[in-house]
Amino acid sequence: MAKNRFSSGDGPSQRQLRVGELIRRTLSDVLIRGEVHDPDLNRMSITVGEVRTSPDLKVATVFVAPLGGTLGGEDAQVMLAALRRHTGELRHLITREMTLKYAPDLRFRLDETFDRLDETRRLFSDEKVQRDIARPDDDEDLE
Repeated sequence: MAKNRFSSGDGPSQRQLRVGELIRRTLSDVLIRGEVHDPDLNRMSITVGEVRTSPDLKVATVFVAPLGGTLGGEDAQVMLAALRRHTGELRHLITREMTLKYAPDLRFRLDETFDRLDETRRLFSDEKVQRDIARPDDDEDLE
């Protein structure tokens, strides 16, 4: 198989990034407008953090989180179950507004980015870590 001459590494291509962002915006709009008639989906605010597409653009992994909720809570599981239950309808609503050759298969996952940021902030505010940060580097003596 020939290597794409425009590929510069293992990361996503520009097309994957563009299509992922388009899917993210379109899905957010669909959820905000409440076009899916499900009380579980319409009663909660859902944050669509990121969409990663496969190289052939046939699979889109959607990272979602309940706005103001926790990922370990019941709201997150209800939200994820409702999104997975309506995957076909959401796929149809998204592709209706986009011009792609194939309608991507949507796979929903919980977005843990915000929880990781909170944990990082907590670690940086720890007294021991603050003491280590304030201490001068030992590498300066080696020069």
